[in-house]
Amino acid sequence: MDTFSPYLEKIDDPKHRERLSQVLQWVRDTFPELDPRIAWNQPMFTHQGTFIIGFSRAKAHLAVSPEYITLQQFSDELEQAGYHHTTMLFRIPWQREVDYELLRKMIEFNIKDKASYTTFWRKYE
Repeated sequence: MDTFSPYLEKIDDPKHRERLSQVLQWVRDTFPELDPRIAWNQPMFTHQGTFIIGFSRAKAHLAVSPEYITLQQFSDELEQAGYHHTTMLFRIPWQREVDYELLRKMIEFNIKDKASYTTFWRKYE
């Protein structure tokens, strides 16, 4: 977790810091092929040079950014899990549990869907 330590150390609320640390560690353990990095002042994971998923924090929630196409693909499941989402991210309230199965499916979708990508972001027309 050395890559994310400077980011995590800046989180004042110890419960928020611990929750985000747990989520990031879960991604590292579950998807060891992903590369951790900090970009745009947020922790994220990439695969073969393309963006897979990013995380950021706010006062009331943990924001998860898997890209627009992925959010569309999993819109119904996000709503069933009780997560509010926009076109580019979904929010996990700090007091709610993380739906790791849904997170796993989203990451797997991005890895597979972006396997042939040579750009960091998807191209939208």
